[in-house]
Amino acid sequence: MPKREEWIAEAERCEEEGAIITCQNIIRETLGWSLDEDDDRKDTWMEDARASINRGKYETARAIYAYALRIFVNSRTMWMAAADLERNHGTRESLWQVLEKAVEACPKSEDLWMMLAKEKWQAGEVDNARLVLKRAFNQNPNNEDIWLSAVKLESENGNGEQARKLLEIAREKAPTDRVWMKSVVFERVLGNIEAALDLVLQALQLFPAAAKLWMLKGQIYEDLGKTGQAREAYATGVKAVPKSVPLWLLYARLEEQAGLTVKARSVLDRARLAVPKNAQLWCESVRLERRAGNTAQAKSMMAKAQQEVPKSGLLWAEQIWHLEPRTQRKARSLEAIKKVDSDPILFVAVARIFWGDRKLEKAQNWFEKALVLDSDYGDSWAWYYRFLCQHGTEEKRADVVTKCVLNEPRHGEVWQAIAKKPTNARKSCEEILKLVAEELEQ
Repeated sequence: MPKREEWIAEAERCEEEGAIITCQNIIRETLGWSLDEDDDRKDTWMEDARASINRGKYETARAIYAYALRIFVNSRTMWMAAADLERNHGTRESLWQVLEKAVEACPKSEDLWMMLAKEKWQAGEVDNARLVLKRAFNQNPNNEDIWLSAVKLESENGNGEQARKLLEIAREKAPTDRVWMKSVVFERVLGNIEAALDLVLQALQLFPAAAKLWMLKGQIYEDLGKTGQAREAYATGVKAVPKSVPLWLLYARLEEQAGLTVKARSVLDRARLAVPKNAQLWCESVRLERRAGNTAQAKSMMAKAQQEVPKSGLLWAEQIWHLEPRTQRKARSLEAIKKVDSDPILFVAVARIFWGDRKLEKAQNWFEKALVLDSDYGDSWAWYYRFLCQHGTEEKRADVVTKCVLNEPRHGEVWQAIAKKPTNARKSCEEILKLVAEELEQ
């Protein structure tokens, strides 16, 4: 009797020959062979489907998921995998069908509801996306993610008043710090600074340990040009949430921008005590000295930083680019690669060295390594795009933009700074990518 795996291979052969129904029948009759209920059948079948997908046999994979989902009908991960197959290799309609079945089988899974709503929305079916979210609400009345998806839908379709109403209801039904924070950001983006301030003050009464709310309070006062109140917000915030690195950084930068380098230095000293071995705080301390023209102090600070956090790509990149003579950069980068486990910031630094030396193919390879390593790090995409603006084809640039949009990066030092500016709130991923690429120092 042939083994299970041999039957899968036979099904794939049928698919190749166009005998799709035979392929489906083989899978339906043989996939469960030699597997007991206490075997990890779900994992085995997921692996089978992935293997078929990798071989380009999508009908076989579809049949495997269909069989497995009859047994594991409430498995969110299995439905997600089946939806991924349709998104990548099926039609829009086949994806919608899978997701409709998925939300029926797992009505409490917010991820599946939001995926279905997003697919409808991206296809331009805004009313249908609304209906999906309405059904999702009925099943998950107090779920913050679903509330916030509905807010985003209305806000991005120009229905500001409806979005505001939804946020008001959400603050009653799902009163989390995140819902309050989104409410503050919503008003700030629209330029309603007083309303944003009022909301953030209310929110901090309810959530005094929410670092992002303290950050918003300080930033709103900065928007209003009230440096004293911003300072007070950050100072109170770091006492309430002493482990928040972004909060310490905002506090230090406020002092530095006010021309108070000594105060900024003192803030960063306290920050490094509160959050030891943190590369971002050490890097900011080095940069503070560098920006103040204290090169010797910056180098001394970097030496201490490297002892505390020896495997940080951020620190190595800072050292290579700003504290080493140009002739030493390549040698120093080779040393860094040996010492640091894979790090996208370091890989980008190495790519930039090759770029500077006109070794364009090597530069391109290192940029691509950085993206493979962490596709969520927006600065890598922006550096690569900037490089391609000088040395790439129109086709290659378009390819990188498409891939960046698909990956929707959320992190990166410059990326986050640009993306989170209220004036950029409505901008697309492609627009943010181009803004970040312009902003980068070369």
